Amino acid sequence: MREWITGRNPVYEVLRANRREFFRLWLAEGNLEQGGHLQDALTLARQKKIPVERVPRTKLFEISANHQGLALQVGGYRYASLPEMLALARNRAEAPFILLLDLIQDPQNLGTLLRCAEGFGVHGVLIPSSRAAEVTPAVVNASSGACEHLLIAQMNLAQSIEVLKEENIWIYGLEYSDQAVPIESVDFHGGVGLVVGSEGSGLRSLVRSKCDRLISLPRRGKVDSLNAATAGAIALYVIQHARQKNL
Repeated sequence: MREWITGRNPVYEVLRANRREFFRLWLAEGNLEQGGHLQDALTLARQKKIPVERVPRTKLFEISANHQGLALQVGGYRYASLPEMLALARNRAEAPFILLLDLIQDPQNLGTLLRCAEGFGVHGVLIPSSRAAEVTPAVVNASSGACEHLLIAQMNLAQSIEVLKEENIWIYGLEYSDQAVPIESVDFHGGVGLVVGSEGSGLRSLVRSKCDRLISLPRRGKVDSLNAATAGAIALYVIQHARQKNL
């Protein structure tokens, strides 16, 4: 399967990660405003001997309205496995830090969470194999290419939680409820799995029941809850901060 990645930063990160098959790079005709990673992307493309073609802007607009003068044709995203994530943690001499996304369906939300996961040192991300957003060009763009540097696996979340528990990884479900404890009261020592629920329904009952502990973010306003991507991003930061203190 071939697909197009557009935008200067996403294209640059896809090239830099070097995890896909590359076919060709389209560059808009005319004078292009410099910025982002335009020249870096072109340099990498030439180093990798990827054909670079000058094309009319109209051809790029057929792919995306936000192409920024650049489009890269690539092979499909390569999903990883849970053992690869655990091996990465071992290689870094770190306790595993895994993000589990329970039916996140909006590509923008998925992209935001993947970008935060990569930035906060998550060793891998688990997403369901059906009924949820996948790593598409829209998600690559929303994550600004960060997903290309992450290990992401499609798995049954309930089953994967059982595997993680066998590895002595504690599973924390993020939600607002009377059963949830404040996130700041947890020290997050050892292996951590954070489960973020879907935008509308939160955690599914089976996934929720398998969590070792439910945690919530502090809130003082009148709104019931934060957007899933916003809440997940804050929780990732708090957990990573706590893990750094435990080193």
